[in-house]
Parts: sequence; C-alpha cells; structure tokens
Amino acid sequence: MSATPEDLIERSIPFVNEIKNRTAGVELETWLNESRGPGSELWDDLARMIKEGVAEGWAANIEVDGPNYRRSRIIEPSERLSWFSITAVYLNSVPLFCGEYHQHPYGEINMVIPLDPGALLRGPRGWQGPGWTSPEPGSHHYPEVVGGGLIALFYLPAGRISYDITVPDDYEVTVPEGYEIAASDGR
Repeated sequence: MSATPEDLIERSIPFVNEIKNRTAGVELETWLNESRGPGSELWDDLARMIKEGVAEGWAANIEVDGPNYRRSRIIEPSERLSWFSITAVYLNSVPLFCGEYHQHPYGEINMVIPLDPGALLRGPRGWQGPGWTSPEPGSHHYPEVVGGGLIALFYLPAGRISYDITVPDDYEVTVPEGYEIAASDGR
C-alpha cells in the first residue's frame, strides 16, 4: 500500500518532537546527518514516503517555475506538529538551477532526497547529497540544485518562510567541481 500525506505526517511527529527545542544551524545539521541520515529508519521511511507522494501527485504538485520546480505544503503549522509545517519541493536540473530566493526567519530543517545519482542541493555549508541541511534563523538563499532531480522535504518552525527579501548584490552562485551552470541561471 502506498504512503499517504497522513502517513508522512504521523511518521514526522516523533521526529519533530526530537528537534522542536533545538535551533536550526550547524550543530543540528551535524546531528541530523550523523544520527538521522541515510540508512537510519527515520530517513529511509520519510524518503520512501515522499518519493511515493511525488510520484502519485500528492506532494510537490504545484508548479512554481514549470514542471521541474514544484512544491506543496503537506501540513500547515499545528499543535499536532509542535507548530512546525512540512513542505515538499521537487527540483530537477542537470546544469545548476536556482529556485526562488527566500529567507528562513526561524531557520529550516531540510531533508535532501536525490532522485538521480549525483543530484545535489546547496545548503549553508556547501553542497549536500542524501542527508540534511539546516539553515539557521535569518538565513537566506536560492535553492540551488545540480546533477538531476531531487526532493527537499522541509520542516519550518511556525511555518515561517519569506519570499519578501531582496537578493544581496554580493550573492554568489557557485557550482561544484564537475558540474555546469546554464547561461540563464547565474542570477
């Protein structure tokens, strides 16, 4: 039987209870990758569920910038999830692709699930394959993806994300070695 949004939410409740009193940032990102990364029961369960959700069309099903950049909110902030929201984003690009510039007022806990070998998401501490990124409160960036398709399943404290922010003049788009940037990307 395929996973449902309710299955994903129920599986997320114990995880959110583990992280709800921790601050997004380097320490949390390190802990997540060491104790809740690929191969852990939590990561494997959530990855399987969200892949099914994207394939079946109940997750990351609203186009933001064509079929290769889609997202959807799985659940709004609620007491049930300690006032976290859950959002799924599907990004697909072989050359670098930049999504919408945004800010994390309270930080973000972001699970990276590559669908193609070599697909990477840029986090605050560099490029991430399967695993986690955890941008700290007040951080802002483009979601940058190279190497193919991936799903970002992210947990936002209080559901806070802001697209009402100006890209700094000194923002630098980077490309990991062995990857390329499309001419239309370097924003």
